[in-house]
Amino acid sequence: MSSYDRSWSRRDCLHLLGLAALAQGLPLAAAESRRLALQLYTVRSLFPAKTAETLKAIADIGYKDAEILRGDAANVVRLAKAVGITPVSMHIESPLVTGNWAPFQEQMKAAGAPMSQPPELARVLDEIRSYGISYAVVAYLIPSERGTSADDYKKLADQMNAAGEAARKVGITLGYHNHAFEFAKLPDGQTAFDVMVSRFDKALVTFELDLFWASVAGNDPAALLTKLAGRVGLVHVKDKRAGTPTTFVEQEVPRTSFGEVGSGTLDFKAILAAAQRAGVKHYIVEQDQTPGDPLVSIKQSYQYLQTI
Repeated sequence: MSSYDRSWSRRDCLHLLGLAALAQGLPLAAAESRRLALQLYTVRSLFPAKTAETLKAIADIGYKDAEILRGDAANVVRLAKAVGITPVSMHIESPLVTGNWAPFQEQMKAAGAPMSQPPELARVLDEIRSYGISYAVVAYLIPSERGTSADDYKKLADQMNAAGEAARKVGITLGYHNHAFEFAKLPDGQTAFDVMVSRFDKALVTFELDLFWASVAGNDPAALLTKLAGRVGLVHVKDKRAGTPTTFVEQEVPRTSFGEVGSGTLDFKAILAAAQRAGVKHYIVEQDQTPGDPLVSIKQSYQYLQTI
């Protein structure tokens, strides 16, 4: 089993355990800053057996950029660039920022995918820089890592700022990717997301706003983008099907809730206009679950986005 296979399997295990883890009205392809990327997690079922073939199919659809995971990154970057896809972002593990690998390792062991010696942030940043990737994004906090108070998230924000400074020094921007739990109320009435917005250093940490999860938590993604103007470098673009519950608990969201862009309830004309006004640099299609062949789903999303 390759290292890439192990990495995808870990992420799959975490998801199976319930832990996982655009104002001008111009066509999306009209601006270089809005060329579409794909989060390769969407096509995980096709890796690693058909990595090269899958990346060629993604490029043939029209995607120019990609967001990748760390597993087998050197091989994925090489194969992506060979078919004209530029990796622009990499998802990284939260302990690289917090330094606390124990909860993460425990969950990996429980998932049947124990980790070897954890890597250090400096080495990972050097690796990311060597690929020409611009963003390193903290992908997820597993439940046992999450705080229970505003002070807990202030500490996390300070750790993000310190890691963001280390990333800035090597030409990388650190980001944080939300799910739904960050919008739940803490005992003092704030949310974790409120603390992040107030505490993240704007010069050091950007947001990767997942439009689906923000909506699942009861937010209007367009309004949230407007509120965060200048602070969202990337967005995850996917639709939310009718009937999806409003919840802060990811495990309560059915697999069938994840839709191809244009197939659900999100107003992408308003969202994409707000994202452009807010200065979003990268639009990344992701679909956590697909009803069939993921290549069919990502083609449907791409084609719809071209129409608006």
